[in-house]
Amino acid sequence: MVQSGLQLKDVKKSFGHVNVIHGVNLTIEPGEFTVFVGPSGCGKTTLLRMIAGLEDITSGTLEIAEQVVNDLPSSERGVAMVFQSYALYPHKTVFDNMAFGLKIAKVPKDEIQRRVNEAANILQLGEYLQRLPKALSGGQRQRVAIGRAIVRNPKVFLFDEPLSNLDAALRTKMRVELATLHRRLGATMIYVTHDQVEAMTLADKIVVLNKGRIEQVGAPLELYHRPATRFVAGFIGSPQMNFIEGTHAQAQGAHCVGVRPEHLHVAADGPIEGTLRHAELLGNETFAYIDAGALGELTARVEGSLDVKPGQSMRLGYRAEHLYRFDRDGLRF
Repeated sequence: MVQSGLQLKDVKKSFGHVNVIHGVNLTIEPGEFTVFVGPSGCGKTTLLRMIAGLEDITSGTLEIAEQVVNDLPSSERGVAMVFQSYALYPHKTVFDNMAFGLKIAKVPKDEIQRRVNEAANILQLGEYLQRLPKALSGGQRQRVAIGRAIVRNPKVFLFDEPLSNLDAALRTKMRVELATLHRRLGATMIYVTHDQVEAMTLADKIVVLNKGRIEQVGAPLELYHRPATRFVAGFIGSPQMNFIEGTHAQAQGAHCVGVRPEHLHVAADGPIEGTLRHAELLGNETFAYIDAGALGELTARVEGSLDVKPGQSMRLGYRAEHLYRFDRDGLRF
């Protein structure tokens, strides 16, 4: 499998007078699994489509394998894209769906057979090659779409929210399959998602986008433990980090302080007093949603069950080293 890196240098995108990507600079190393993550409208899919050649770059340069590809059509960039919708031909077999692009490119028949069989073996699709897509599960259809990308032997794989149409259990299974596939192929992959759990579990590198700008780039645990901004701190982690403003934050010398739900604990002498609004009992842990008065609504992640009923008061504690401090501009210090 070919390994190629990418470089985006001051890449911008405008639709008329509306600027949607504001000078992105990013290096993706060969063989790296990079995830673009952020809320709807942050620009992650637009950026992916610019890399794919499906959207023009307004200014700046995009290099793939040290070649500027701004003016190259998608078919000549050495990329293969896997879409959210699978985009399979319903009247063609799995084999023909995977082979279609190679046939259009006039690849010899024996080479097509070899590539399709190899991809089918990697994706455990060998016994399904003569089936139509309607006879496959959602996960199997997505694997066919990935197989269609693999047979092209691209320099870079591009994934546009490929798991969002699957149910929760199948998404978990497919995350494992994608991680395994990446290790097996050693290929450069760029993956777009709004799901920070997918980002945390799949990525070598996460790129957090906000309103067309990069907020932070780093390894998953680096972003989790050392978020550079309040936005990143609130986006990475589930349930979301608690944020407290006002006099409590000012007492910590900050405009805002944050504490993750797992860093709040039930304590009879804790400094935070509140009323339990709701508890989600998950067996191994409980998510407690607490009305803490002037501190606002807080979420605590408690191991095991919680011996407090909704409407009852409770106290929470935390350790000072688990507080995140942010200034008025949302920067952590």
